[in-house]
Amino acid sequence: MRIMKYYLVILIQVLSLQAAFASIGSAIQLKIQNAKSGDTLFLEEGTFDETGLIIDKPLVMIGVGDVVINGMNKDNVLTITSDKVILQGIKIINSGYSSYNDLAGIMIKNCSEVQILNCEVRDCFFGIYFSNSKNCRVENSTVISSRSTETKSGNGIHLWKSDNFIIKGNHVSGNRDGIYLEFATNIQVLNNESLQNIRYGLHFMFSHNNTYDNNIFRSNGAGVAVMYTKNVKMTNNRFVDNQGISSYGLLLKDITDSYIVGNTFSNNTVAITMEESNRIQVNNNNFTGNGWAMKIQASCSDNVITRNNYVANTFDITTNGTAVMNTFNENYWDKYSGYDLDKDQKGDVPYYPVSVYSVIVERIPVAMILYRSFIVTLLEQMEKIMPSITPVDLVDTKPLLRPYTHD
Repeated sequence: MRIMKYYLVILIQVLSLQAAFASIGSAIQLKIQNAKSGDTLFLEEGTFDETGLIIDKPLVMIGVGDVVINGMNKDNVLTITSDKVILQGIKIINSGYSSYNDLAGIMIKNCSEVQILNCEVRDCFFGIYFSNSKNCRVENSTVISSRSTETKSGNGIHLWKSDNFIIKGNHVSGNRDGIYLEFATNIQVLNNESLQNIRYGLHFMFSHNNTYDNNIFRSNGAGVAVMYTKNVKMTNNRFVDNQGISSYGLLLKDITDSYIVGNTFSNNTVAITMEESNRIQVNNNNFTGNGWAMKIQASCSDNVITRNNYVANTFDITTNGTAVMNTFNENYWDKYSGYDLDKDQKGDVPYYPVSVYSVIVERIPVAMILYRSFIVTLLEQMEKIMPSITPVDLVDTKPLLRPYTHD
């Protein structure tokens, strides 16, 4: 009998501890439920095993010290469904994963004026996910995932059907796409680092009137993809070390009326690939040490490429057709060997930037094995004398003698 009483006491103590832990685990949701609209909640340092949290009223929630919310690989960790919510200084880890639903560390639905500031999201399926929202901000936050495949990883900062955002000063790495915009307009993507993401550092789809400035896209599957979009300003960014068989610094697919100005493209397999893209200004950029500086498909027209520096690229320009509907003017080409008799710092002899060998490699990729061989040198010299493969209208009539100094 005494033994039975002994075990009964132990059982009661265990159940009491479980109840206590459950109470601790629900501490954040209780604080939210008990708060009034407009209150500021301070979360004290600690780790909270909690998932499915919901903020459904205007609140400011601030982490004091090292505050970690562990979603335990279940569901959305935190969902915001109210306008005017500020989340600051909180670390969120381990959301659920689903093949059918987009689960996230922080899920924001149908909201305006939501701010995510100085937060950290780690090892979540999607990091920070905005759906049908406007006038929001994500700033100085970190979104990192260690999931290794595209199918098991979502995007770091994801915007769908959203308008008027500022995405600024964030570090995003290890996700499927670092930053993803679909049907998102009037978005400013500023001063972010998007590194080592599985697919793209930044991905636009049907997202018009956007600006991305002074970002770094390094060592991603591909740097940036802009697709089916118009009026995009791409300025002062760095595209570095984006390498692979089908990799590039910047992909332009069916975009129009946009600007690529003041960027640096360095050590990418292909710096810029353009397909079915029209009326784009490509000015004041530096292309250094890339495999191909620019691949411009014959489907592109009315693009103006001027005052760029092309230095130490394997191939500067290549195309897949003979028709030329784009303008090249006043660029610096380190392979140019013309002269300047009138001393105006512009070559007196036009420069044809498409190498015959680049055209051959475009058609027969395995021909790259012969690069720098005597036969290739002979082909290049013959093509200069009697052009037969390269488009003779793709020409810079005023090549610069010195690299352009960009402000």
